[in-house]
Amino acid sequence: MVTDTELVIRGRVVSASAQLDDGVVSIVGERIGAVLPFAEWVAAHPDSAEPTFSGTLLPGLVDIHNHGGFGHRFDTVDAAQARAAAEFHHASGSTTVVASVVTGAAADMVEQTAVLRELAAAGFLGGIHAEGPFLSEARCGAQDPRFLRDPDLELTDQLLAAGGGHLRVMTLAPERSGYDAVAQRLTEHGVVVSLGHSNADYTSFLKALRPNGFGTLVTHLANGMAPLHHREPGPVGASLVAAAAGHATVELIGDGVHVDGGFAALVFATAPGRVALITDAMQAAGLTDGEYQLGPQSVTVRQGVARIANGSIAGGISTLLDCVARAVRESGVPLADAVLAATATPAAAIGLTEVGDLRKGDFADVLIVDTNLQLRRVLRRGQWLS
Repeated sequence: MVTDTELVIRGRVVSASAQLDDGVVSIVGERIGAVLPFAEWVAAHPDSAEPTFSGTLLPGLVDIHNHGGFGHRFDTVDAAQARAAAEFHHASGSTTVVASVVTGAAADMVEQTAVLRELAAAGFLGGIHAEGPFLSEARCGAQDPRFLRDPDLELTDQLLAAGGGHLRVMTLAPERSGYDAVAQRLTEHGVVVSLGHSNADYTSFLKALRPNGFGTLVTHLANGMAPLHHREPGPVGASLVAAAAGHATVELIGDGVHVDGGFAALVFATAPGRVALITDAMQAAGLTDGEYQLGPQSVTVRQGVARIANGSIAGGISTLLDCVARAVRESGVPLADAVLAATATPAAAIGLTEVGDLRKGDFADVLIVDTNLQLRRVLRRGQWLS
């Protein structure tokens, strides 16, 4: 019999560990107690009422590159604002969010990281991502070029200290002087080195993604780097080769703005299991056109596209569940593969071991969606958010 402390949710289960047309996820406290086919659950609970079929059950989504949403930012020293940004994405289905700090003055980045550390320690964030400032001016995108610089150990150590073990990812341009020393220092402290905003050629970028090249993740593939060309494959070609070989995971902004649906289909076909869907969401996510902020840069959103004054795209305004639905609908990606790319793959890429799947012992993060992937309910850490 189901106990008073146990929650059971029945539906079609789509996760890395379980694909069930009719399954039951049992929740005890903030953890998953079991995931069983419905018939097995009935046999094990002969005296319990059968739970109602709720829809499709997905693991809580894991967004490892996110700058904010619903008017709130992660590049802030206001903990309440950062928490509100996380809560918006939690309620939208991304039950694990890694807060991204954009390039700014070094002291500001350190202070922002320290604020985010407290939220990560309290469980509101899955960690912190420093996107900069060791990036290429030639491929800076919406990163403010005034604050870009060569990698140096002093600032790296300051960010590590401010993160207090919660700095999980840092984006570097591998061609910049000082890359090797900083990449090694980050790796020694358990921080994932992500390559991006880079003007490196194919050979240099691939070398940095080989084993012992320190890079294991690629920041928003095809954005902030030279485009793929059949005579100059560049960082995009290098990233796909490394991902196909199992040496790297590639982030893909699945909002339909940053990359075409056909390119997304190519990436999924080339590197199965090595694609991490992300939002790169910024302050405007979930809101309408208008004026917003991304780090030191002013951003204008028009017709659903965020840009800074020079025309560069400045982050996304979609939720991660929107990106999953778009991958299925517009790129023809099988649902299980799209879900994997928004759950277990990004979690594994940055070392998160208790989220991103529906399996016994993991945090009880569950989405209920309909057949069109429209959100019905969100369970996070065993508590209903919607």
